[in-house]
Amino acid sequence: MKILANDGIDPLGKLLLEKAGFTVDTNHIPQEELPLKLPAYDAITVRSATKVRQALIDVCPNLKLIGRGGVGMDNIDVDYALAKGIAVVNTPAASSLSVAELVFAHLLGGVRFLYDAQRKMPLEGDTNFGGLKKAYAKGVELRGKTLGIVGFGRIGKETAKVGLGLGMDVMVSDLFEVPAALPLTLSGGITVDVPIKQVALAELLQNADFISLHVPFTDKPIIGKDEFELLKPGVGLVNASRGGVIDELALIDALNSGKVAFAGLDVFENEPTPRKELLTNPRVSLTPHIGAATNEAQERIGEELANLIIQTLKK
Repeated sequence: MKILANDGIDPLGKLLLEKAGFTVDTNHIPQEELPLKLPAYDAITVRSATKVRQALIDVCPNLKLIGRGGVGMDNIDVDYALAKGIAVVNTPAASSLSVAELVFAHLLGGVRFLYDAQRKMPLEGDTNFGGLKKAYAKGVELRGKTLGIVGFGRIGKETAKVGLGLGMDVMVSDLFEVPAALPLTLSGGITVDVPIKQVALAELLQNADFISLHVPFTDKPIIGKDEFELLKPGVGLVNASRGGVIDELALIDALNSGKVAFAGLDVFENEPTPRKELLTNPRVSLTPHIGAATNEAQERIGEELANLIIQTLKK
């Protein structure tokens, strides 16, 4: 069987598939060429770039499996594929810690103004050192602050664990009941159970000092104009889940008014062409959708995806 790893796959995953007898092609085929070329393959693996929609599925009668290296599958018409007898698999656990650590890269940079200092130091550091020092003198610590996590799946849990390890209080909002405590593994293999609190979304928005979103794509933003009204003044907001779960225009207004002290954004509504107003806003910490982009996560994703493909297609 031939597999097209259209958005790449870690060498370990490729090796496992080849040892199982599959042919793996890692040459990227542009989206517009897939209807012509994908019918030659039995399976395709994607990340967030390649889209596998109904029209593409319809012209690929040999397609037996679609694999997503990562969590969200909003770039795949999952229900339609399953109805056509095509298996759909993903790797929800492999990248959780990497995304959680990126959330805290944004938070730690946000509370110490690194997102702005990195822009201004090269331009003014030699002529306005004292002025910049004064401008960034009112940082805060994360320890003792309240972290609100919206969505408590695998990534939400890992984010909570990092926050608890830093001494933050954690409150959670989710549609389902969450555990009252999380096991936190410390250096030396020491494990302790640390309590967390589940609250309604409105209560979280009103009380959290920092908020991190971990929800799938929705028809409307989780945090829109009305929700911004509920936030504590000076809140820090991070989105490393999906573009569109925050109303970006309302966010810009909240940043400009000071209601939101800073935002850390790894995802955007208009990827791969984010709004210029966000890219140039001095209160925004920016990364280009790299939550899962660590060597460790990619190896775990490749291994997990390969094993899922082998288990599914070798039945």
